[in-house]
Amino acid sequence: MCNRAGNRPSGLNMTLSLGWLSALVAGFISVHVLQRLYFPYFWRDLLFLLKVIRYGVKLEMFKLTSSVFTVLDRFIQQAQRIPNKPFVIYDGSIYTYRDIETRSNRLANVFLERVKLKKGDCVALSMNNEPDFLCVWFGLAKVGCSIAFLNTNIKPKSLLHCFNSCGAKTLIVGSGKALTLESLDGVLSSLLEDDIQVWTMKNQSEHTQVQTLLDKIDVASDRPVPAVLRSCTSLKSPTLYIFTSGTTGLPKAAVITHLQSLKAAAGFWAFGVTEDDVMYIPLPLYHSAASLIGIGGTIYLGATCVLKKKFSASQFWNDCRKHNVTVFQYIGELCRYLCNQPKTEVDKVHKVRIGVGNGLRQDVWREFLNRFGNIKMCEVYGSTEGNLVFMNHIGKIGTVGRSNFIYRLLFKYNLVKYDMVKDEPVKDQHGFCQQVDRGETGLLLSKVSALTPFFGYAGSKQLTEKKLLRNVFVKGDAYFNTGDLMAEDQKGFICFRDRVGDTFRWKGENVATTEVTEILGLVDFIQEVNVYGVAVPGHEGRAGMAAMIVRPGLTFNGQKLFEHVMKDLPAYARPLFLRLQEFMEMTSTFKQQKFKLVQSGFNPSTVTDPLYVLDYQQKSYIPLTDSIYQSILAGERKL
Repeated sequence: MCNRAGNRPSGLNMTLSLGWLSALVAGFISVHVLQRLYFPYFWRDLLFLLKVIRYGVKLEMFKLTSSVFTVLDRFIQQAQRIPNKPFVIYDGSIYTYRDIETRSNRLANVFLERVKLKKGDCVALSMNNEPDFLCVWFGLAKVGCSIAFLNTNIKPKSLLHCFNSCGAKTLIVGSGKALTLESLDGVLSSLLEDDIQVWTMKNQSEHTQVQTLLDKIDVASDRPVPAVLRSCTSLKSPTLYIFTSGTTGLPKAAVITHLQSLKAAAGFWAFGVTEDDVMYIPLPLYHSAASLIGIGGTIYLGATCVLKKKFSASQFWNDCRKHNVTVFQYIGELCRYLCNQPKTEVDKVHKVRIGVGNGLRQDVWREFLNRFGNIKMCEVYGSTEGNLVFMNHIGKIGTVGRSNFIYRLLFKYNLVKYDMVKDEPVKDQHGFCQQVDRGETGLLLSKVSALTPFFGYAGSKQLTEKKLLRNVFVKGDAYFNTGDLMAEDQKGFICFRDRVGDTFRWKGENVATTEVTEILGLVDFIQEVNVYGVAVPGHEGRAGMAAMIVRPGLTFNGQKLFEHVMKDLPAYARPLFLRLQEFMEMTSTFKQQKFKLVQSGFNPSTVTDPLYVLDYQQKSYIPLTDSIYQSILAGERKL
């Protein structure tokens, strides 16, 4: 009797326990359903952010120590850990970590003993994609030099400006066909007059005042130079200068610190790339994407990269299949070229699983996936000199990144209202900027703080200041002006809309309209010129167009202008279209009006002004007829 009575509480407890358990399970299920409905990316966002934060904490710890573990230190560490692993595959040849380490040691000894470089010197480097680009880069870094990567398309007139801005006193020229010694003839005397020594990666030189490196490398020691030369005590120390076309004309030397290099080197890792992956790098190494993210990311992981001298749409997939490529770098235009290639039965026969890059249009994105299979395309948004990065780790088509309340706490950015006609942010009655609502397009600004510093440009504080907006929301604050119009939807996805200011992007390069304007202004029959970019159906970015006024008493000469732009402008910066006007429209602040010109485009049936198009066959600017216009729209005429 007592036993039966004693069992009753036990049964009751069991019933209560089951009830609580059922309620708990039901609660978990409800929370899970609500999370899937209203916060579908919560766990993926959280895991990604925790990964990024963990790496950020690691970098912050460097501030508490007396030394910084740099990307170069990581490379040397990998060369000791995996010396025989392929680091670079180039033109059919394999270069191990030991190979690049040994050759960069030889170069470091040459730089010390023969070139007489010292720690702290700045050296300008002009080379095409090749293994020796890395060897020279690492060799210079080992002796404590900062390196200025020169765009190999640079014209001699801009070259002197680049040296003045970064303070380089030595130039190393590659053996390729880009910035050759022959192309330096016009400025070589000026360089020598400024006590700038010129070295070439050759065994012999036709110029008596240009010295050679290859013959000296062969007899140099491969012993490491003293580690104290490359040692660094601050993350904010400059390690590279990468030239970028901004809104102020001539190329600007963006300061790349060890902090920026280390952040970029973790990009592949953040997207889930591992040391077992093989990266394909067809982008130029003088750009930050290939050098900082591509090479830096390969080094950080201890992986292998296939370095391409120049992108080839016809060779791309064969290269990927041949070398078992699993990850590739891209710009949007590159993917469009691949989609335009003839279809084959083996389009989906490859091991590529991830693409990392920027500027991929939605239509090209979808076509690329349908054509080449389920490849995760990871868009990265950020400029070389900028202090903000967005990463589309979800892979949602048409977006450049993700944001949420945690990201906003870490990285202060805002989208503000922008007046496209006046070409300036909209201000309230107190003179402060106004934030846009979710889903609306606004100018992206990123707050400058200790966590997100802006290092600016070398050579001029004025150039750095021009990229900043002050007193944006409160007195005394400062924001980096990205110059990009963006929108953030209700789910936290960020989309790129357009660029503002005096820069547009064509053929994967940023074009500064003020620099092009200055070059065109040297032509005798041009009185005034206004350069801008126009959208061309089927093409990424915007093509260059120039509205101009012909000087009274003179006539327009298409052949003469053609010869001028061919001589003084790289291919991507040459205006493809011209518009002859009687007068220039100006804004209320006496700036050239671009908005209406951009909107009206280059359609001869709607534009009443005479239009011309660049014609390489006739070597002239010829009248843009309706038939030519239609052939451009149909993709029949190559731009």
